[in-house]
Amino acid sequence: MTRSPNRHLLAIALTASLASLHAAPATAQTSSATSFSRFTVSDIRVDGLQRIGAGTVFTYLPIERGDTIDSARIGEAMRALYKTGFFEDIRIDREGADSSNAILVVTVTERPAINTLTLTGNKDIKTEDLTKGLKDVGLAEGETSDRLSLDRVTQELTRQYNNRGKYNVEITPTVTRLDRNRVDVNIRVNEGKAARIRHINLVGNEKFEEEDIRDNWESAESNWLSWYRRDDQYSREKLAGDLEKLNEFYLDRGYIDFSVDSTQVSISPDKRDMYITAGMTEGEVYTISDVKVTGDTVLSQEQIEKYLLVRSGQTFSRALLEMTSDSIIAALGNIGYAFAQVNPVPDINREKRTVGINLQVVPGPRVTVRRIVFKGYPRSSDQVLRRAMRQFECAWYSQAAIVRSTIRLQRRGFFE
Repeated sequence: MTRSPNRHLLAIALTASLASLHAAPATAQTSSATSFSRFTVSDIRVDGLQRIGAGTVFTYLPIERGDTIDSARIGEAMRALYKTGFFEDIRIDREGADSSNAILVVTVTERPAINTLTLTGNKDIKTEDLTKGLKDVGLAEGETSDRLSLDRVTQELTRQYNNRGKYNVEITPTVTRLDRNRVDVNIRVNEGKAARIRHINLVGNEKFEEEDIRDNWESAESNWLSWYRRDDQYSREKLAGDLEKLNEFYLDRGYIDFSVDSTQVSISPDKRDMYITAGMTEGEVYTISDVKVTGDTVLSQEQIEKYLLVRSGQTFSRALLEMTSDSIIAALGNIGYAFAQVNPVPDINREKRTVGINLQVVPGPRVTVRRIVFKGYPRSSDQVLRRAMRQFECAWYSQAAIVRSTIRLQRRGFFE
């Protein structure tokens, strides 16, 4: 009987405390809503500026004196100021209770300016190249420091080193705060060692031995000369070039339908060893059925045939086809056609395994040399250099004459 009043009082106390807890958020929400109610801006004040002028803020702020604004306009103003990239934090408040005469207070925290930017530990990539790349993403001395830019730089540098086969690279940016809202940025690079190629496996080669195919590759498995040649260091660029050489190897031997079906590169758990597997389809050998030269050849048929290195009945070779095109272009370039083009158009017959070749010649306009200008050697008179020239002014352009002129100028001993 004596405990019943105590339990009753306890229940009343708990009910009162719960009611007060529920009432507190409601009060806060009401206060927040009134602070962003519509009001007319009588004046604008900007606080927290150090390096940036108030005029810069007013330029980007989409609110002027006399405007009637609400929470939506305030949100739009904050987004516009954040978009400039000048500020780390922005707060907009209202000063004054009168809805027709209130001051808009913009409080900002500027991003610090980069005082010095240093790079340490980089050996594989030159500091000048890295500094230029950092400047392109907005990270340079005098610019504002942004943590997001540092993260992007870290990811980009890691990607560049990964492309060079260095998967153990560590990029550590350090920001040191200084007075007057400045920072020193130090990017420390621990390149690590390049991953070694332990094994290269070609799948699908039936006509040629793997040693013959990879004879001129830049990538090779680790061997006793790798310490000198460094050919066992993996690089994405080197692998792409080697795959292009693989394609050229088969196309120069008549395998027009050759294709690299898949390329797989795997790395060991310690990121030190690489394993490369390339799957291919060789196809069949094609022979040349006929060779035609069409278009405005300029030269006679007998002259054109002198430059044809591909003949009917030969096994197709892309190297010989390119040499033929280059020979015709050079011949036209020696008689004034400086912009001549030769476009080989193949006609493939997969049933007979033959290919017809149509060389379309586009000579372009015939040009003359209007003027010859010498630059970079003021000590020598103009006449001394002109006597060595075999390409003359007001004469037809000639690539052969330009090559001979270059050789004669080099023999003078005046130039590096």
